[in-house]
Amino acid sequence: MEILGLDIGGSGIKGAIVETESGRLISERLWLATPKPALPGAIAKTVEELVSRLNWKGVIGCSFPMVVVDGKCKTAGNMTNDWVGVQVDELFEAACPKTKFHLGNDADLAGLAEMQLGVGRCLKGKVIMVTIGTGLGTGIFYNGILIPNIEMGRVLYKNGEPIEFFASGLARKKDGLKLKEWAGRFDYFLTHLKRVTSPDHFIIGGGLSKKYEKFSRYLSVDVPLRVAHFENDAGIIGAALYAEYQLNSSD
Repeated sequence: MEILGLDIGGSGIKGAIVETESGRLISERLWLATPKPALPGAIAKTVEELVSRLNWKGVIGCSFPMVVVDGKCKTAGNMTNDWVGVQVDELFEAACPKTKFHLGNDADLAGLAEMQLGVGRCLKGKVIMVTIGTGLGTGIFYNGILIPNIEMGRVLYKNGEPIEFFASGLARKKDGLKLKEWAGRFDYFLTHLKRVTSPDHFIIGGGLSKKYEKFSRYLSVDVPLRVAHFENDAGIIGAALYAEYQLNSSD
């Protein structure tokens, strides 16, 4: 099946048409800057532009950087409080005529891509997908089954702020950290995550996963780590897979 997958992030909105059997992108991969401030109307307009440029009508899967339940945003995440309570699927469908949106948390859907088609296919037990970007997303799976909307990046650091403010890719840029310095912070996060969740495996994705070979030697956490097969495209592919699942579930 061919489905358009979108991945909405704090810095950019990405999208491509996905062949869901293999996860292959079969169209141009578009990237548009996330509007600042990231208000619902502005995001919807950018989504409409991307969908229009891909000339797409029909089902769309969408990875969203917040807690989403039945298409409704429950948390502000790293965007604005204006999102809380917004029925995001209806907002986007109004902006993009002749479409049907299926939304899920971005780290959850990136993990879905890896668990179904990527490095997580044969992994059993508790697997945590960690996406490194504007924040630190976590998608948690047990024997291949997703446990949705668990945002471990929002666990409070010792200064009382979410730990992703300390150890995300954005934090690295803001604080001007060398890769080794940032990796120490990320290792702190993974070690704490191990203590409170006891995972059997970590999968590392998001933008900084492309530098994994350069920072992996600075990580001490004793849990097997794998790099996402789809790297920063996992959110796009997982969104399409999620939409296909929702489509089949409604039949």
